[in-house]
Amino acid sequence: MKTWARITLVVVGAFAALFASLLLFLGGLSLWGDSQKDERGYVMTDTERFDAGTRALASENLDVNLDGAEWLVDETDLGRVTLDVESRADKPVFVGIARTGDVSEYLRGVPHTEVSDIDYGGPFTDDFDAAYHDLNGSGRPTPPAESDIWVASKQGPGRQTLDWDAKDGDWSVVVMNADGSRGVDADISAGAKVAFLDELGWTLVGTGGVALVIGVGLMVLGIRRPRNPSGPAPAGDAAPAAA
Repeated sequence: MKTWARITLVVVGAFAALFASLLLFLGGLSLWGDSQKDERGYVMTDTERFDAGTRALASENLDVNLDGAEWLVDETDLGRVTLDVESRADKPVFVGIARTGDVSEYLRGVPHTEVSDIDYGGPFTDDFDAAYHDLNGSGRPTPPAESDIWVASKQGPGRQTLDWDAKDGDWSVVVMNADGSRGVDADISAGAKVAFLDELGWTLVGTGGVALVIGVGLMVLGIRRPRNPSGPAPAGDAAPAAA
């Protein structure tokens, strides 16, 4: 085999092995994520404490753009999210989701806190960080359960679980004391139904395994020297002369 051909095999094999390693990593990550689902089938964040001295905690705008995939969301659990909220102040708690514009109008003039830049730090770290921005006001809101802006809501003592099928639009999550009083202090975790993680993981692992075998095989072919290189045979191997 010519030198340029062997070099080509080694280079192509190396790229195939590198691509296979990426597939195997993504496949393993997908299978790990599937193993983290709770009994309801949600992949959940850790429970974190959110608190403010104002009358409400409101998330920044959540821009949901399904980009024409509504049929997939409607036919599967893909796009379903959940929020687990429990008051730390021994008060009935309220959690609701509404259009961002409606939330802004509902909380206009009401002292509340916007929560943004929430960072859970990734699957392999316990780091957590969030930015809080207090908006001043002197108003007292209508008790949240009496407002008709919510597309999904829950309230009551103890732990409240809110499930919501995501739709296109700009949305905000609001957590309050059920009576609208000051001092919101709650433990919150969020989750999502991520379909096909198991199937995706095994597909990536299988494809990565095949690609790795091919890549290693190409590199071996390129590196290995032929056993019988062309050229004159050694003198010791010459056939004996006839008597």
